[in-house]
Amino acid sequence: MKVAIVILNWNGRELLQKFLPAVVLHSAEADIYVADNASSDDSIAFISENFPSVRIIRNRENFGFALGYNEALKSVDADIFALLNSDVLVTENWLDPIIAEFKCDQQISIIQPKIKDYKNRELFEYAGAAGGFIDKYGYAFCRGRIFESIETDHGQYDDNCTIFWATGACMFVRKEVFASLNGFDADFFAHQEEIDFCWRAYNVGMKARYVAQSVVYHVGGATLNVSHPRKTFLNFRNSLLMLHKNLPGENLYAILFVRLILDGIAGVRFLFQGKPRHMAAVIQAHFSFYRLFSSNHLKRHQSQKGDYFAVNSIVKNYFLRKISKYNKLF
Repeated sequence: MKVAIVILNWNGRELLQKFLPAVVLHSAEADIYVADNASSDDSIAFISENFPSVRIIRNRENFGFALGYNEALKSVDADIFALLNSDVLVTENWLDPIIAEFKCDQQISIIQPKIKDYKNRELFEYAGAAGGFIDKYGYAFCRGRIFESIETDHGQYDDNCTIFWATGACMFVRKEVFASLNGFDADFFAHQEEIDFCWRAYNVGMKARYVAQSVVYHVGGATLNVSHPRKTFLNFRNSLLMLHKNLPGENLYAILFVRLILDGIAGVRFLFQGKPRHMAAVIQAHFSFYRLFSSNHLKRHQSQKGDYFAVNSIVKNYFLRKISKYNKLF
């Protein structure tokens, strides 16, 4: 089974200097690529001089995460793509449990490892933790992370299990699956595209898994600060696009309506928190969604499953019932 690790880079020379050595050291069984989104720093020169075994793919412009990977992976020959953020520290033998899981079940199409916090290594990391799920209204949460509440890893999620979505920070996917789903949705640019991808895979009967024996450490927010209004815009806009594309037809407009109201409440909450730029980003996200509505509607697949959600409302569970740990939800 041929594995290719593909790291998307945009002006990330410092991150590559810090994290690429471990990828090279601990990934002898894989080909390693850096897909560069038209960086203006010396990323490419640094790789060429210091890591001659790493192959370089040059995208002609900064395509963002979604289209950046779509374009880059056209040049990669492998059975399994390992999509890896440039701010991830991999560990010894991190690939072995992943490869073994793919080999044991051909229906497994997507895998993520355990994602822990690089800065505080006892904690899970926000972007993926121990595998992702969504609620009825499309709000994402993880085993190990609900909204801003992040759990300490006590081994409570050391079981391999089926999940709904895998984080784009470290996602393994079969090449034929990526091709059959036409990759990520380029309209997303960045954020939520991996959830949309996994949802589309789920709708056609493919399986995503979490493998606890593989552990990586993620910095998070290194390419776009988590508190930046641009990220708020992308997350809110892309969540609406994702729901519109993947919800079952009989529930589509009712759930979208509720989600729009909840987004409005979130915008008001931003205002009371003294974050008017984030409130403005929510409004801009809605108008961007309306502009894309017609073209996005054409992307709806003929098959949408109704049992996509793990809980009815993670918002209710978290803010009203005060449940902040995944294993207390059920």
